[in-house]
Amino acid sequence: MNRIGLVAALLVGLCVGVVFGVWPQLDIAISRSFFDETMRVFPTVYSLVARHMREAFNWTTVLLVAPAFIALIVKIVLPRRRMLISARAVVFLISTLVLAPGIMANMILKENWNRPRPNEVTEFYGPDKFVPWWDPRGTCEKNCSFVAGEGAGAFWAFAPAALAPPAWRPLAYTGAILFGLTAGGLRLSGGAHFFSDVMFSGVFTFLIVWLMHGLIYRWPRTRITDEQVEAAIERVVLPPHLALMRLLGREERR
Repeated sequence: MNRIGLVAALLVGLCVGVVFGVWPQLDIAISRSFFDETMRVFPTVYSLVARHMREAFNWTTVLLVAPAFIALIVKIVLPRRRMLISARAVVFLISTLVLAPGIMANMILKENWNRPRPNEVTEFYGPDKFVPWWDPRGTCEKNCSFVAGEGAGAFWAFAPAALAPPAWRPLAYTGAILFGLTAGGLRLSGGAHFFSDVMFSGVFTFLIVWLMHGLIYRWPRTRITDEQVEAAIERVVLPPHLALMRLLGREERR
């Protein structure tokens, strides 16, 4: 999570934004390569293999973040115990998951950027007019195309990759990129998102992960320690925990 990664992400976003802003029909051309004109459908929608792959991508994200949630739950139940994994890692993984695919993609953009999905536009025999990525004035009412929600969820793999040992980090980042592109590409092939939707989901997710990593780990004025995180959780959880123990007539073992 250094400046090279930031520059690379910004350059990708700039290139995709300019190219698909000036030539928006490229999105249609790419989606058309997955469209069956004879049947007037995106065949991937009916593929059992694609359905299983989609489930596998979603479950992989769940498994990647599961240790953080388990560690937090154990800490809430047993507040005096040290967390099972680094407390900062728990904050970092959960906060980036909430902010990137949760708030940025699914709550803000997909609900307010009214871009119709490929399978809804007239070029693919749908009812809605195609709009480029930069235009939020489409006719989609909710759960729209920009950006790819599942793409953002898959690109969230940048977060655990950032916590990999330094020697493994380049390989972890490469895996996160491939994971995001493959998951996003699956949605692209099924007519659920345009190419630019997938690419921007990756760029925006990376930027959120980069920012949170800086706030928690890198920048002296904001970075925190594991001890500070655990102490903050204990301040919130310990009083009701002790009250519950007294109510149950049990003494807490230290």
